[in-house]
Amino acid sequence: MIDITNSSTTCAIGLDVGGTKIAGGIVLPSGQILNRKIIPTEPERGGGAVLTDALGLAEELMTNAQNSDLTVLGIGIGVAELVDLDGNVTSSNLIAWRDLSVQDYFARLAPAIVESDVRAAAVAEALYGVGKAFDIFTYISVGTGISYCLMMNGRPYAGAQGNALILASSPLTFKCAHCGRVSAPILEEEAAGPGLVRRYNEKLKLDPADNQKRSPSKGGEDVLVAVEAGDPLAVEVVSSAGEMLGVTVGWLVNVLDPEAVIVGGGLGSADGLYWDSFVASTRRHIWSDTNRDLPIIHAGLGTDAGFIGAAATVFQRQQRGEETK
Repeated sequence: MIDITNSSTTCAIGLDVGGTKIAGGIVLPSGQILNRKIIPTEPERGGGAVLTDALGLAEELMTNAQNSDLTVLGIGIGVAELVDLDGNVTSSNLIAWRDLSVQDYFARLAPAIVESDVRAAAVAEALYGVGKAFDIFTYISVGTGISYCLMMNGRPYAGAQGNALILASSPLTFKCAHCGRVSAPILEEEAAGPGLVRRYNEKLKLDPADNQKRSPSKGGEDVLVAVEAGDPLAVEVVSSAGEMLGVTVGWLVNVLDPEAVIVGGGLGSADGLYWDSFVASTRRHIWSDTNRDLPIIHAGLGTDAGFIGAAATVFQRQQRGEETK
């Protein structure tokens, strides 16, 4: 495991740019957070507006750090998109940064690294969270979307193009042998937060007379609350979502053979029916009995993991002597 030098005079700025919010903080090499701030993303305004806000937040945090007599080593930016090995954003599903030289803009403020949000969060868990106990683990992020990162000895495996994080965005196509119907479900649209909301609200519409006491769900948390209240429709949706996710994560364990599965993100951090259904399904779909009982655990750093990990990429590059743009 990489040992990051503990210093109280240096820091990095970490940003976590997601579809709902931009979280940022001043992070010491020990992982301690000295200052944090969250602003709304509002991605519908366009990539340029989001970039302006992210740059403004980074600049504000840099000023705060300098006022505290800290040397800023760089800025790490985690973004909820595909990011290649050179720090270029190569997709625009949530944040329209694909055609913008994002890393160059931040580099005008300080040395900068752009990374995918799931790899940044996985790095944070490896260095400062529950991942410290493992040399090889798979980090799964379950929230608005679903993605993964394989961590090996403190470093994320990014793949040849930086796309080794796609887990639940592609259709799982199969043809029924009995009726010939072709089905192509997309896991993310069924088991991520927005999928829970859509599926629950669709079930409400099927029987409006019986559902007068229920209100449409606005977020994944609403569906989880409905489960706790004993709503059978919510129980059905959430239980099946956890089951579906477990099928894919069990397959991932079969392919990658990690020591542990660490799960973060909004849904991934919640206990209850979703978690229980997911864990049971994962274990059922792990083929080898030698790792069927591997640890499947919640991430330890919560919603701060994204920007902590983004900052940690700066520390890692500094320690390895690699150039930061």
